[in-house]
Amino acid sequence: MHEISLVRNIFRTLQDEFPDRIDKVRRVQLKAGLLSNVQPILMQNAWEAVLADEPLYAGIELEVKVLPILIHCEPCNLTNEVENYRFVCACGKPSRHVVQGDELLISEVEFED
Repeated sequence: MHEISLVRNIFRTLQDEFPDRIDKVRRVQLKAGLLSNVQPILMQNAWEAVLADEPLYAGIELEVKVLPILIHCEPCNLTNEVENYRFVCACGKPSRHVVQGDELLISEVEFED
């Protein structure tokens, strides 16, 4: 289950970025594109497993926002949402230019007052 290593990396990043405030973190929001191969329920389960092993992180909530796949079509200069994993613009031309959907980002960190 690669989600456990992802969660551990998220906490490592939080430790690196906020070494003096890690005990004040209350909520972490992730943005996960559909192509990132991250399932929100599996991330939540992995999050809970890591929290059980690491008392320092107790009480930190996780929110995962799933982002759709967006492609940009050069010929018509439009950005379209991919449906059913068909990378075809509304104009009918295929596109490999993904502008959203493959990311996995920590988008927000909320701290205790």
